[in-house]
Amino acid sequence: MPFSSEARRDHHPGVRSAYEHMARRNPDEPEFQQAVLEVLDDLSPALTRHPEYAEQRILERLCEPERQLMFRVPWRDDQGQVHINRGFRVEFNSALGPYKGGLRFHPSVDLGVIKFLGFEQIFKNALTGMNIGGGKGGSDFDPKGRSDAEIERFCQSFMTELHRHLGEHTDVPAGDIGVGAREIGYLFGQYRRLANRWEAGVITGKGLEWGGSRVRTEATGYGSVLFTQRMLERVGKALDGQRVVVSGSGNVAIYSVEKAQHLGATVVACSDSAGYVVDDKGLDLDLLKQIKEVERERISVYAERRVGARYVEGGSVWDVPCDVALPSATQNELDADAARVLVRNGVIAVAEGANMPTTPEAVQVLREAKVLFGPGKAANAGGVATSVLEMRQNARRTSWSFQHAESELAETMSDIHDRCEEAAERYGAPGDYVLGANVAGFERVASAMLAQGLI
Repeated sequence: MPFSSEARRDHHPGVRSAYEHMARRNPDEPEFQQAVLEVLDDLSPALTRHPEYAEQRILERLCEPERQLMFRVPWRDDQGQVHINRGFRVEFNSALGPYKGGLRFHPSVDLGVIKFLGFEQIFKNALTGMNIGGGKGGSDFDPKGRSDAEIERFCQSFMTELHRHLGEHTDVPAGDIGVGAREIGYLFGQYRRLANRWEAGVITGKGLEWGGSRVRTEATGYGSVLFTQRMLERVGKALDGQRVVVSGSGNVAIYSVEKAQHLGATVVACSDSAGYVVDDKGLDLDLLKQIKEVERERISVYAERRVGARYVEGGSVWDVPCDVALPSATQNELDADAARVLVRNGVIAVAEGANMPTTPEAVQVLREAKVLFGPGKAANAGGVATSVLEMRQNARRTSWSFQHAESELAETMSDIHDRCEEAAERYGAPGDYVLGANVAGFERVASAMLAQGLI
């Protein structure tokens, strides 16, 4: 996989060396290689300004996880049949604090996917300004169609192995795709049983009755929209009155719709893996929540119940003209062709609610067209930021109101935006949030690694 911007920039020898070293050591992990490439592509100016980073091989050290765990997860289904899944936890970098990152249960999960997510998490967490390192975990277990009892047994088996590697000062997982409040409850219960202590800060995303934080459910979606609002404000615009398209219809997408509507936007489309719906009057949020959160139906049901809405099977939701696009489903969902369609239709801002949903080629199309682009490590950092708020509440054995937690989230997203903006301007690329996010996150982690010596 070559550098994505050969014609745009000459790369520092240390950057090329680090990428080639990583690619040789991880030949069959394309998602991980892509995640590393997208960061390293922007770091040549930082290595030129800070030669000590290259001298101490900070990039090579960053690309190698501090610890990679892979383990067997045996469990029985309701018919008594034994199943074997794989569990993973990649503890990537702890220079800034304990490893922090979600657990993903999905058939697509393998070591390369977890490494890509964990690598992104290092920089995302650094951009929050909080003292947390980067990690990620999960399993190739598919919770869809499984009973509560089956999911409980799987989670207990998974945590039986993982618990020995966790702790509020060591590694603090949270939820991700396939891991919601139900799974977090089973995981925490098994941890408490094995550790013989109530250590609420060892996992986040808990229920409100037993240590969870308000706004955690909404945080990633809310945060991506708040980041978008700050990008627009920088160029003298606002979200109010803009036509918005959101991909996906899961947690992140639904709460992106909610916050965008609160800020005066008209959200006209969302999607699932089978197709998308268009509602030019603006999505009916209550109906959307009923269908996706309560009934767990396909998005096509929305069009059946909403007068004036239409469903398009297959195709691309990015064909729907919009001013603002919020890719919030999964990695590499927005490719170069879709980006060109968005540009032709006059899009002015794109912010990633999912992890790496925009391909490198599509990012390049958007950057060249001067579209405001918020990369995921900045735009979707609201989830992990609110997880840290949950850790703070657990440490104090207290809880905050929804309004207080939302205010903290808004302040954090504003700070992340400003860090990205400042770094981009400092390196001669004003308005380039991709470079700004990569450099700002890298400099903070690299400085901590230098200060702590060769470990």
